Formats: sequence, C-alpha cells, structure tokens
Amino acid sequence: MTIYDALKTINWQKAEYFKFKFPDLRFDQSKPLKSEDDFMKTVNRKSMNAFTKWEKTSEYKYLIQLYLDTKIADDYEEIYKIVAEKAKGGEEKSIRLFLTLQKDIQQNSKMAAKSLEQSEDDNETEEEDSDLDLS
Repeated sequence: MTIYDALKTINWQKAEYFKFKFPDLRFDQSKPLKSEDDFMKTVNRKSMNAFTKWEKTSEYKYLIQLYLDTKIADDYEEIYKIVAEKAKGGEEKSIRLFLTLQKDIQQNSKMAAKSLEQSEDDNETEEEDSDLDLS
C-alpha cells in the first residue's frame, strides 16, 4: 500500500492534515502552501488539538512509516544517480558501490514484480467474482 492509498482510507480531515504537515504529498504543487488558519477553515475546525492528539496514535505512526518509505525511495534514486556518475568517471570506490547498488536493485525489482503479480491475481479474482449472476 502506498501513502496515497492509505490516505484515501482515513477520515478526510486527517488526510488533509497529513498533507498540510507534509506538503510534498499534495497533488498540485503549484498552489501556495496553506497557513494554519487557512487549513483550519478548510477542515472546519477551531483548534489543532484533535490533530495533535491523533499524532500519538498508531494510525498516524503507520502513515509516517509509509511516508518515510516514499522518501527513502526518492533518496535511493538520487544516490544511485550520484554513484553512477562517479562510477562512470572511474572512481574505484564508486564502481564497487555501484555494483552493490545494482545487485540490490535487481533483487528489489524481483520482489516488486512478485508483489505486482500477486496484486494482479487478486484483482482478477475480484473481477471474476463481481461478474457472478446471483439470481
């Protein structure tokens, strides 16, 4: 499950708060950031107390983990590009690190492919079940 999928499953006000707190998750990055007052008007609340309390829940902590997982993937991509450039330049340590990263990426790709196959199989089963005539 991605952070975006998870945000769809929670109360819309909490999802808006999470996007307010982590603005890089917003869909339209061209819009200016909201102030706390603007956010409060959007969710029709008078204080941030409910959101502050929610931050201590396991639901919020789970969302943080998904968010950080997304950030790690972005960082991994950035690091890969830097190491690849240095490796192409002939830097010995970077070449070794590049080969290690390449091996890790290949392993992760295999796991991702298996996960996607499983997800597709689950979706096909759901579609087959929805076509049943129950009359």
